[in-house]
This record gives sequence, C-alpha cells and structure tokens, in this order.
Amino acid sequence: MASSPLKLRHVPKYGELARLLLKHRNVTAVDEVEEEAEADAARLVEELQSMGPTYVKLGQLLSSRVDLLPEPYTEALSRLQDRVEPLGEGEGRRIVEEELGVRVSTAFSRFDEEPMAAASLAQVHRAALRDGRPVAVKVQRPGIRRRIVEDMDVISELAEALEERWPIAGRMGLAGAVSEFRQSLMAELDYVREAQNLVAFHEMLSGFRRLVVPEPITDFSTSRVLTMSFVSGRNLSGIGRLGLLEVDGAPLADELFQAYLDQIFVHGVFQADPHPGNVLLTDDGRLGLVDLGMVARVAPQLQDALLRLLVAASEGRGAEAAEALERLGEPAEGYEPEALSRRVAELVVRTTGANLGQLQMGRELGELARIAAESGLRTPPELTLVGKALLNLDDVARHLDDHFEPANAVRERLAHIMRHQVLASASPASLVSAALDAKEFAEQLPGRMNKVLDALASGTFTLNVEGVDESEIVRGVQKLANRGAAGIVIAALVLSAGLFGTSSRGPRLLGESAFTVVFLGLAALIALWVIVGTIRSDLPQRRRRRSS
Repeated sequence: MASSPLKLRHVPKYGELARLLLKHRNVTAVDEVEEEAEADAARLVEELQSMGPTYVKLGQLLSSRVDLLPEPYTEALSRLQDRVEPLGEGEGRRIVEEELGVRVSTAFSRFDEEPMAAASLAQVHRAALRDGRPVAVKVQRPGIRRRIVEDMDVISELAEALEERWPIAGRMGLAGAVSEFRQSLMAELDYVREAQNLVAFHEMLSGFRRLVVPEPITDFSTSRVLTMSFVSGRNLSGIGRLGLLEVDGAPLADELFQAYLDQIFVHGVFQADPHPGNVLLTDDGRLGLVDLGMVARVAPQLQDALLRLLVAASEGRGAEAAEALERLGEPAEGYEPEALSRRVAELVVRTTGANLGQLQMGRELGELARIAAESGLRTPPELTLVGKALLNLDDVARHLDDHFEPANAVRERLAHIMRHQVLASASPASLVSAALDAKEFAEQLPGRMNKVLDALASGTFTLNVEGVDESEIVRGVQKLANRGAAGIVIAALVLSAGLFGTSSRGPRLLGESAFTVVFLGLAALIALWVIVGTIRSDLPQRRRRRSS
C-alpha cells in the first residue's frame, strides 16, 4: 500500500481546506437552485480572498474551468480580485535598493513612494531613469515566495491523497492540474523570466501596430524587481461604455484577437491571463498588454489538433470537432466515444445557432473540455489554458466592440496560420530531419532486404494472413523483393559512377570517365527493365481485377 503524502505539520492547513471543501461540497450539483448557487459562489469568493494570494490565484484559475464548475461559480470567480493594501511607507524603496545594490536616487531621477497599483504578489511604482525616460518598477512583496511554496505544498499533498482515495480525482487528473498551477505560479514570481517574456512578446507583436508591450530595462531588473518602460493608459476594466464612445473599438478587438491566435498557433506561447485588468487603452488609442508573468506554452504537436478543434467548432462541424477532441485526449477507464460524439455535435449546433452576443469561443472550448471529462476522455491542460485565455479575450473584445464575432476572426486568420505552418514544415531544420530519416532508411534497407531474400531462399518466409490468396501474396512479395534488389543495384551503380566521375585517371569517354558512362548506362538499362516489367506485369492484373 502506498504511503500517504500527507504531512503532520500541515494538519491545520488540511483542516482549513477540508472545511472549505465541505462547506461548498454542492458546488457541482446540477439541481442546485440558481439563487442559492450565486449566494454560495459569493461566499466562496470572500473565503478565498481571506485565505491569501495563493488561493486568490487558484480561484482566478478555476474561473475558466467551465468543465468543472457551474456558471454561477465561474462568473463569481472571474470577478475575484487580489487588490490589497500597499506595503508600508518606504518599503518599496528599501526592496529596490536591496535588490539593485544602489540607492534609488542613483538609479532613478524620480521614484514615486506611493504605488500606482498594489496586488497580493507585488506593487508597481512609477519612476523615471536618469535620462528622463518614464518607467514602471514592479516590486515583489517580501516573504511572498515562501508563503506560496508552503501553500502549494499543502494543496499538492492533498491533491495526491485525493487521487489515491477518490477515483474521480484521478480521472480528472487533479494532481497533474495542481502541478501545472504550481509551475505557472512560481514562474509568475520570477521577474527575470517575465522580462524575457516582455522581450519575446515585443518581437512577436511587432507586426500589430495597434498593440504595445512594455520593454524591460534589464540593468535595473532582478528576480524580485522588474523595471520596464511606462505605458500610459487606463485599464479597460475601469472604462465604462461612455468612455469608449470616442474609441474605434472594432479594429482594436479584431487585432487583439488575431494576435492571440498567432501567439497560440504560430509561436506556441501566449499570455494566459488577458483579462480587462491586464489590458490598457493607451493615450494614443492603442492597446497595451501588461503583466506577462503568467505565460502558457503549446507544444507544436498540440497546435495542429487544437487548431482543428477550434476551426471545426467555429464552422459548426460537430463530427470533425468530436474527432479533433478525441485526438487531443487520452481515453480513461469507461470512455464513451458515442456519448462524446453526440454531445459535441449538440454543443456545436447549439452554439452555431447562437447570436453574436451569446457566442463565446473560450466558453465553448471549456464546455468541450467538460464533455470530454464526463465522457471519460482526459484532455491536456493546454486545452483549458487556451480556453481560459480566449474566455478572457472574449470579454475584452466585447468590451471594445459589442458586435465582435470570434468565429469570423478565426476564419480570417486561418490562412495566415496555415501559411506559416506550411513554411515551418519546409524550414531547413525540417528538411535536415527528413534527410536524416531518408539516410537512416537507405542505410537499413540493404540489411532488411537481405533478411527478406534469405528468408525467401531458405523457405522460412511466412505470412500470417487469413482469408486471402497466399500464393498471390507470395508472388507479390517476390515481385517486391526483385524490384527492391534492382533498386539497390541501380543505387550502387549510380554511386560508383559518381565516385569514378570525381577521378581524373583512367580512360575517358565523351569527356567523362569511361567507368562513369558505363555504370550510368547499366543503371539506366536496369531502370528501364524494371519500368517495362512493371507495366507488363501490373496492368494486366489491374484489368483482370476490374473485369472480375
């Protein structure tokens, strides 16, 4: 019997989590009254806020899990904010000086003591470099890393224990999901990595003139302090409808959505949390993407499957969407493929018939993940992350343009994405890989053909086939062996001709080495013999099969 992952020192924390789970044990009940569900969801949000930053981040992640939670809970959790009181007076300055190793007055010509914004993980100060450039300085709260590590240890241990004792937890991949969340949260605390993300996204979005990303100032950044160029603007979440009347939101929404499609399906890396609070409407009418600490990645082998799913769903092709979803997932015990196909088709038909105000691409992906889980198909975490990003993006786009249609944006960007993937498949690296595969095949072919010919000569070649004409199979294999042997001879003659062609010695014929001409002539004759034999042998057989 496996030892329990639970630790004695964490018993009080287990108790706190257990009380939370018990209190909201009916969170997945389908027959819960809507008013009761909304009230319970509001209480859950308050409790998560009181438990600290780790649980606030966990709640924000769960807000996109429409495959796990009913809509009243995801709606309430999507409004979960982690705004807290700023650090004590002078504390931000002290951390900056400690991290940079210089006095603030030496590094900056201006440093505002009052932060622009304060959250549970960090706070941001406005400042200016010595050359006058305005910057934003992000300062991590002291001790926050240690607290999050302790909280995640507790959550991870409890998830592993639940998987051991509760089959549905294993079926949902609870421990794996917690592990992904832990990695994402720890990456968000590493400002060196966030600075690298800023550089990468600045390059990726260079072709989108309506989008802007802050640039890091690496000389004044560490793992706990991030200095970046200042983007002047207002959070979209704080701008009402009247404030957007003078803004042409349609091209902004369209370019933002298409940029995210590029991030996911072209570059394989995207901002995982593009909610309205992380998007600025700049003073010059562009959109500023800030807070790039939470970044997700999509492996190349998953990009094609995700793209097939997204395109099929956006065009209302239920059968193809179900097939793409099945390719993405891993069947678990009790998998029901018929139920998956039926429910996916119903969802796609229902959402295709929705009006523009109701259609949400991110929510549809979440619903597909829910159907997969309930049908016994375990989907990769990338599906949930993409769904979460698109769900937040839906909100941002509709905030800018009431008539924005994500399905149209997918179709419009599809040609560009496909063109990039085709070019990527023809890249030098891909060609080298294909050449290496061909080289390995050529090296192994003679040995494999020798084994086949030896088996045929000794009479030990057997085929385990039922219900077919074995003599016809043997004749076919012999024909294949003869042509394979002829191909090897041709390759040897061509290779020999090439070797003699590089030598200046020996007899010459037509300006070339006589051996080269002879070997190439023999290779051509054998090739002609193979072609004539193929035509004389294969065509009559095809005619006989057609007449029969």
